[in-house]
Amino acid sequence: MDVAALGMLHYPDPRLRRVAKPVEDFGPWLDALITRMFEIMRDHKGVGLAAPQVGVDLRLFVMNATGEAVDDRVYLNPKLDQRSGWAEAEEGCLSLPGINVQVRRSVKCRLVAQDRNGKPIEAISSGFVSRIWQHEIDHLDGVMIIDKMAPSEAIAVRKVLRSLEADFDDRK
Repeated sequence: MDVAALGMLHYPDPRLRRVAKPVEDFGPWLDALITRMFEIMRDHKGVGLAAPQVGVDLRLFVMNATGEAVDDRVYLNPKLDQRSGWAEAEEGCLSLPGINVQVRRSVKCRLVAQDRNGKPIEAISSGFVSRIWQHEIDHLDGVMIIDKMAPSEAIAVRKVLRSLEADFDDRK
């Protein structure tokens, strides 16, 4: 895989709708992929990026909730449980530029995953970090924020979605 050639996928690219496969190979290629994903995330001013968003069909996401390099996080084969509470907040998505919608998510949850070396990790978080986890894991399951929007929001973003669809058709 030529990770240098990877770039951001935009709706309606069908690769964004696939359920990603588990990471089983923790070889050196993985570090190159992770590094490239952080570059793409930062270039697009995001706080999280799932592998399917760059065309890689693996259960992996990177995130940084603060923008400080020390807060870079990598999660492979993540799962969420111990969810509690609900809150609605506005979310955007790097694969849906120009679209922000209200999304209802758990306030607090536990994430169980593996690090870049395949070692088990576990964390509990709430608020913004928990929201990022849920958003990125949705991507790993082929789910996007437009799947969660209210009918009134669907009407409001209809023109932007059509524009993204036309751009995608032009690139084919």
